Amino acid sequence: MDPTSTRHRRLGCGARRRPGLRTRPHPRPGSVEAWSLPLRRVAPSGRAAQAVDMRDEAEAVERVRHGLADAGVDDLSFTAETAPTGKTTLRLLGPSPAVEPGIGTPHPGALLLVEGAVPHPWRCLPESAPGAVPAPSADPGLLERTLRERLPDAIGATEAEIATAEARLGVTLPEELKALYRVTRSRRQDWGDDHEAAERACRAVGCELFALDGLDIADAPSRHCRWEFAAHEAVITPPDAAVQGLVGSPGWIAFGDNGGGDRLAVDLTPGPHGHVGQIIMLSHEEKTGAELLADCLTDLVLDRPSGHHGGRSDDQPPAVAHVNIRSLRSIEAAAHPGLEVLSLGVWDDEPFSLAPVTGLPRLRTLTAYPGTLADPLEVTKLTGLEFLELGPQEWRVLLDAGAVPRSLLAAAITVHGNQDPLPIVAIANELLALWDRPQIIQTVLEGNLGPLP
Repeated sequence: MDPTSTRHRRLGCGARRRPGLRTRPHPRPGSVEAWSLPLRRVAPSGRAAQAVDMRDEAEAVERVRHGLADAGVDDLSFTAETAPTGKTTLRLLGPSPAVEPGIGTPHPGALLLVEGAVPHPWRCLPESAPGAVPAPSADPGLLERTLRERLPDAIGATEAEIATAEARLGVTLPEELKALYRVTRSRRQDWGDDHEAAERACRAVGCELFALDGLDIADAPSRHCRWEFAAHEAVITPPDAAVQGLVGSPGWIAFGDNGGGDRLAVDLTPGPHGHVGQIIMLSHEEKTGAELLADCLTDLVLDRPSGHHGGRSDDQPPAVAHVNIRSLRSIEAAAHPGLEVLSLGVWDDEPFSLAPVTGLPRLRTLTAYPGTLADPLEVTKLTGLEFLELGPQEWRVLLDAGAVPRSLLAAAITVHGNQDPLPIVAIANELLALWDRPQIIQTVLEGNLGPLP
């Protein structure tokens, strides 16, 4: 057995807790979390470990956490090798502005090869719907009267305040939304000690209403997604859809929340069968599209849900295809001119040839589980790729042949299990160097922790 103990971990700042993470939670955004190495001190025989037994480790972690925060570092991976004598080598990996952090792993996430590039779905803008008009049931006057009856003591916005909001957003607010805010501008300071005011407003409108100065545009940048996930999305709007299948739109004015993190918006850029001013909900669990709630704000307040049931595209071949032991069983079954994303997953048969998808005009993302490609060099025939995710061996083949596609905007290395991060970082740095992007810097620290107890 190798007498040297090696551990690969991550130091980081963020809200998510990861398995194996030891941290003291901070309620504020950007709070620091830190992976810890196995404890060197054990509890006295006969009793369970207590906080006092881990005081030294806890204090050490606190110093690391504060150091990261002071340096403005959000995420930092490391490897540690500790011999029985206590000799320890610590390698800090990164960070790099061109590399997204891994998720619960010390391995690098997506490599951003082109500065500022975003995945295709995040670049899609709304298509025009020339025949779209407001719903016949839209009635700003009725809406305002109804809300004044429900919220007689609310403080409404002035015309000057509404104009200020429009200037800030760069869009003219629809008449129904103006009518709503003329009744209540929904500012917390207006409620004073009335702790039930927000609840009354929620019942009156049908959602947790944003303040007038909290209105926002639900555009694509507001719907953040990591590159390796975003590259697998597709924007699809069926011909009978009421809502466009966009990531976001400059015509989606977010004005409320359903209480579960899903935003409500007035839609000024509807789908082919939608209404201008319809009310949609953007799920926090989805990255594209939105659900139609009501044909107008008046209908939402009066609890009249939309009767539209279109938007189905079941008769169209999918733009995103998964080939693996539980989904499609061949690349031929996935290939069609509209294919945008191909994911090759766990496979128990002969590896695949990419010949069936060569020349497809819209294929932009390829993910291949390690060992699923018969010939990694066939990737070079996919001339429209903007995102490519391969295993280390497949990347090695492309790098050694000088055949990494230059059309790529981002890339990722698929790593399974507790593989040594250093070879993976080396491959990542080779890829980054092809685009002259910032490298993952290694900093080596050596010391002695004393003999193991």
